[in-house]
Amino acid sequence: MAKSHSQSTRFHMMAKPVSYRCNLKCDYCFYLEKEDMMATHPSERMNDGLLKRYVRDYIRAQDDEEIDFAWQGGEPTLAGLDFYRQVVKYQQRYADGKRITNSFQTNAVAINHQWAEFFAEHGFLIGVSIDGMPEIHDRYRISVNGRPTFERVKRAIELLKTHQVDFNTLTVINDQNWQRGKETYQALKALGSQFMQFIPIVEIDGRQQEERYSPGKTAKLAPFSVPPHGYGQFMTDVFDQWVQQDVGQIFIREFDSLLASWLGYPASVCVLARECGQALVIETNGDVYSCDHYVYPANKLGNMQVTPLGTLAGSKQQRRFGSAKHDKLTGQCLRCEFRPLCHGGCPKHRITPLEGEKHPHNYLCTSYQQIFNHLAPALNMMAQEIQRGGVAANVMPRLAR
Repeated sequence: MAKSHSQSTRFHMMAKPVSYRCNLKCDYCFYLEKEDMMATHPSERMNDGLLKRYVRDYIRAQDDEEIDFAWQGGEPTLAGLDFYRQVVKYQQRYADGKRITNSFQTNAVAINHQWAEFFAEHGFLIGVSIDGMPEIHDRYRISVNGRPTFERVKRAIELLKTHQVDFNTLTVINDQNWQRGKETYQALKALGSQFMQFIPIVEIDGRQQEERYSPGKTAKLAPFSVPPHGYGQFMTDVFDQWVQQDVGQIFIREFDSLLASWLGYPASVCVLARECGQALVIETNGDVYSCDHYVYPANKLGNMQVTPLGTLAGSKQQRRFGSAKHDKLTGQCLRCEFRPLCHGGCPKHRITPLEGEKHPHNYLCTSYQQIFNHLAPALNMMAQEIQRGGVAANVMPRLAR
């Protein structure tokens, strides 16, 4: 486990150098709606002066020996390769003996040999957004002119593998694939993914341009949202495949986090953590927000050109945002045996009104309960094996059917 730090010196930032701008038009993308809100930004890309200041201040704001820079969007490749050459130059200038890493979440359609060579040379970890099977991926992940993108992403993955670039896959669980966990897992394996992440999509229908995120009791879900039990079915189907043959060979972020919790460590996935607030966002103009899912005016902490990053990350406003996760649980959640494992899940998914409750309940509660119940026997076995000095993979023969 990492050594502990005070709040003001330990935080993670996701940089959006081109904001909401993207070369795809995915139907389920929650960030495309930020176009109107970001209309006042003077530039389509973070300028060089701000980039230099961000790199310098982000490194100096923390006393970790390893500093990870996360680049997201929109689509971060739209900033151009020269932008990231400058990133590396500034990181080298201001590293001050610290180890600098870069993670880069992309739809991958723009990745060519030049990008792959750059990523390989500088050790970038690439997160590729891909929804498993072609027919599922191409249902929502389409180009701005409406064309499918799966084959382009597949070719990009092959390029990354050719250049020995470390990559993981991020797959969105939606109304089209929640019943196809086994097939999706096998498709990702066939693509060569050894590190997987699965994200359930739960979005309110229509654009959310209010001051803050506050869907009313009559709010309707977008049609692409996963059903309340669907995420649970998907993840348990994936687990049944993984646990029989791939423990220790393929790593699934959600399962790794749960196993850590079983062993008494804090969750590594923010959705399952007790508090929010350790994953902030910086926009193209230097504005800093509490969370990627809460880029609304009410959640703007300030601008890094006015207030130091460390001050923004440790501000009272951000601490209130983080503690609200456990301060605003339903009574049903507080009584639940699984609360220590999910802590009510992502606050943005708390949209289900319950009679007699002050706060809304998590839409995915039934899914979490299904996951925890289903995984408990195997995770108990893994935890016991690790505590005896073994490795989790040793339990596979006992679990094989």
